[in-house]
Amino acid sequence: MKAVVYNGPKDVSVNTIDDPKIEKQTDVIIRLTSTNICGSDLHMYEGRTSFEKGRVFGHENLGEVVEVGAAVDRIKKGDRVCLPFNVGCGFCENCERGLTGFCLTTNPGTAGAAYGFAEMGPWQGGQAELMRVPYADFNCLKLPEDAEEKEDDYVMLSDIFPTGWHGVELSGFLPGESIAIYGAGPVGLMAAHSAEIRGASQIFVVDTHDDRLKLAEAMGAIPIDMRKGDPAQQILDATGGLGTDRGVEAVGYQCCDLHGKERSNYTMNCLVKSTKATGGIGVVGVFVPEDPNAPDDLQKEGKMAFDFGNFWFKGQKIGTGQCNVKHYNRRLMKLIEQDRANPAQIISHRLPLDQAPEAFKHFDERDDGWTKVVLKPGM
Repeated sequence: MKAVVYNGPKDVSVNTIDDPKIEKQTDVIIRLTSTNICGSDLHMYEGRTSFEKGRVFGHENLGEVVEVGAAVDRIKKGDRVCLPFNVGCGFCENCERGLTGFCLTTNPGTAGAAYGFAEMGPWQGGQAELMRVPYADFNCLKLPEDAEEKEDDYVMLSDIFPTGWHGVELSGFLPGESIAIYGAGPVGLMAAHSAEIRGASQIFVVDTHDDRLKLAEAMGAIPIDMRKGDPAQQILDATGGLGTDRGVEAVGYQCCDLHGKERSNYTMNCLVKSTKATGGIGVVGVFVPEDPNAPDDLQKEGKMAFDFGNFWFKGQKIGTGQCNVKHYNRRLMKLIEQDRANPAQIISHRLPLDQAPEAFKHFDERDDGWTKVVLKPGM
């Protein structure tokens, strides 16, 4: 089969590799019909992680089941399914509690596994023609009858729609509250979409890219352009000095300040400043335990100079961590099915698998108009 393979920093290619096989009778094999490039892929693409050469990218996957292990009961050949980026077993302590992003079985020695991701277990990614899915009865989200018609919406259930929703949830958001989202990438835009669905009174979205800010505005948010000055102060000015009830960090450890210089603590300290006293902050941007190639010595050790004094003095709360996709994906699927959610509105490019190297380059460089890329292996 063809697959998108990592060769080294900023070097991916579409190679022919061995097809996946049923390894345990609880597995299925799916034929990928949509597989996205995620902003999290760029950390690995840029060589900022321990992602091994020869690994296949891709943790945002949707496709058709083509082979079923003998112990699979619920999922059948021909089903169209979306896969959470988390690989869960369904029976460990954390999975039983709904914390599938922290499965204790699928990545021995740590908590949490994912397809095609550094330090997240041996699972090959889905930017390919075929993919093996373990514990298929648990991990596969079987899609409704309109699966083909709304495929571009449903594939967002693999990661960014639940993750954006998770960021809002972690902040402690309640209907009628205001919220500021730092980052207008795909996850930030999905957080804005989620906040709108959940009844936010005001939604601010912070970024530096015109195309992404325009898209955020079209989705009902108030754009905050960092190039015009301190974004936290802009939000304070727009709220009568009060700030927002809630905030979401949707950028991660490679965030930059308003001068374009990478500063891993910038968005977090801005959130402390722009969030009300006793307000809540949800952090779904990726932060890592170590980042050897970081420009900052603290960040090399996975640390930051956090404005803890103001955070403590304002009595704020922070929720962090990757999304437990299965906790949300079935309910969010129903929002799509009933036309209450439209996550596909952020897609800018639908491309065949062979164009993945070019797509990675444009997306990594934040070229104008490259908001969200969906690869179509059958195209």
